[in-house]
Amino acid sequence: MIKQTKHIIKVNQLRKSYEKVEAVKGVSFSVSNGELFGLIGPDGAGKTSIFRILTTLMFPTDGNVSMMDLDVVKDYRFIRNNLGYMPQRFSLYQDLSVEENLAFFARIFGTTIEENYDLIKDIYIQIEPFKKRLAGQLSGGMKQKLALSCALIHSPEILILDEPTTGVDAVSRKEFWEMLIRLKEKGITILVSTPYMDEANMCDRVALIQNGEIMSIDTPAKIIDDFGRKLWAVKSDNIYQLILDLKKMESVDTVFPFGEYLHITSKADEFNEERLISDLEKVGHSNIRIQQIKANIEDCFMQLMQ
Repeated sequence: MIKQTKHIIKVNQLRKSYEKVEAVKGVSFSVSNGELFGLIGPDGAGKTSIFRILTTLMFPTDGNVSMMDLDVVKDYRFIRNNLGYMPQRFSLYQDLSVEENLAFFARIFGTTIEENYDLIKDIYIQIEPFKKRLAGQLSGGMKQKLALSCALIHSPEILILDEPTTGVDAVSRKEFWEMLIRLKEKGITILVSTPYMDEANMCDRVALIQNGEIMSIDTPAKIIDDFGRKLWAVKSDNIYQLILDLKKMESVDTVFPFGEYLHITSKADEFNEERLISDLEKVGHSNIRIQQIKANIEDCFMQLMQ
C-alpha cells in the first residue's frame, strides 16, 4: 500500500483536445483520501475524457495530474496496479463465465479471488448463484455487480467508475450506491461520474461540469444553499403551452421543466401567486397549481449554466 498525502488525486489545469475540439478546458480539482467524489454532468461534458486520463489510458493535452502522488504519464505502471476502473460500457469478456472473468482479473494483478474475497463478498454473493453463466447473458444489474467485483479484486487504493448506473433500473441504481457507501466505509477513495443529478446527494463532494468546464465544486448541501433564490413549481393541463406563456411574463425570470411541473424563478423576491394564476387563466390555462419549493442539485446546475 502506498503512503498518501491528504489529497490522493490532484488535477491542475487539465486540458484535452481532439483535433479541433477541446473536450476538457482547464479543469482543476482534488480528491481526499477516503472521499466519495462525484463528477456530475450531461453526456458530452468531458467526464469520460477526464477519467481516461486519470486511469492512464490517454495522455492529457496540457496540465498536471497525479494519482497517489504519482504522475499519470511517467508512473502509469504503478498507478494501474493500485487503481480499480469500471468504464462506461461493459468491458468484461462476454464469452467467459462470471467466475472465469473474476479469476482472470485476479490473475492479471497477481492475486486470487480468495485473497481479497472479504472486499467483494457483499457484492459477489448476489451474483454467485450465477457464477457459471456467461457474462454476456447477465442482466444489466448483474453485469454491473460483476464489473465492480472485477475492479475491486486486487484491493485498489482508488476506485474510478464512469457512469456505472447508466442504463440500469432504479432498484439496481439504489443497490449500487449502497454498495459504494459500504466500500467508502472500508477506506477506498471513490471517484464516480453520473448524468443523474439526484445521485449527487450520495457523494461527499461533487463537481458540476458542462462543456469541459467545472462550474462549481462543493458538498451537495452547500451547492444547494448557494442557490440563493426562491423557487416555485407550477403546472397546468397544458404543460408545453405553459412554458411558452410563462416565458412571456415580465415577472418570470427562468423556466425549466421538471417532470410534470415547471420550476420557475421570479425577477422580484416574491410572486403574487393569485395574480399569476389569474394571468394564466386569462390565456386559457386550467387546473393550475403553484407552490414554493426548495431547490435541488439540478436546479443549481441549470442556474449555473445561465
